[in-house]
Amino acid sequence: MDEAVKRFRMEPFEDIGIARVDSHRAVRNGVAEVIYGAGKTAEQIVAIANKMRENGQKTILITRLDAEKAEAVRASLPLDYRPDGRLGVIGRLPEPDGLGVVTVITAGTSDIPVAEEAAVTAEVFGNRVKRIYDAGVAGLHRLLANMDDIMSASVIIVIAGMEGALASVVGGLADCPVIAVPTSVGYGASFGGLAALLAMLNSCAGGVSVVNIDNGFGAAYQASLINHVKTREKTRK
Repeated sequence: MDEAVKRFRMEPFEDIGIARVDSHRAVRNGVAEVIYGAGKTAEQIVAIANKMRENGQKTILITRLDAEKAEAVRASLPLDYRPDGRLGVIGRLPEPDGLGVVTVITAGTSDIPVAEEAAVTAEVFGNRVKRIYDAGVAGLHRLLANMDDIMSASVIIVIAGMEGALASVVGGLADCPVIAVPTSVGYGASFGGLAALLAMLNSCAGGVSVVNIDNGFGAAYQASLINHVKTREKTRK
């Protein structure tokens, strides 16, 4: 049986000319393929999504999708567009099957676009999500008012621009993995998020890992893997 499962995981992609659709990624990696919308035409997105649906994918996530392109895709597919996170979802969100809650915390309201990319991605991947927005270190009492949610989370995604200090603060309070996302929010010396990235990489709190600037999707992917570890162990047994 192990050999049969291994062979399924190594099944080839499907070449549709404009893309090579990996229909077995969910079997191999635990998460189905996602469409990166930036740089693709609406027609290309529709063709890829249709092939994914033919192969039985119930929920399809499209990231970095602008409003104009979303309207064009919606003409052919039942697209639920989330403008805050620039995401499109085809199909229903799955019932959460992760171990606990993925909590998404932002330093400011300006970080919400990246936060929504992370939050909706986590929901598409089968996680319960708690949002705590505008709780940065400029008003630390706003963060401390959410200690119950912080201490009960399975994974926390911290999203901040400027100096990126929030990740270290949350890392010093939480007893779970913290994934930090630097954003390009800030004035000139923030260097488009580089200052926050370096600050997060140099976090003095243990248990903090860091993804790339504005990469809410990558943070949610990692958070989902963490939140499903024991679920995958039970499936393998």
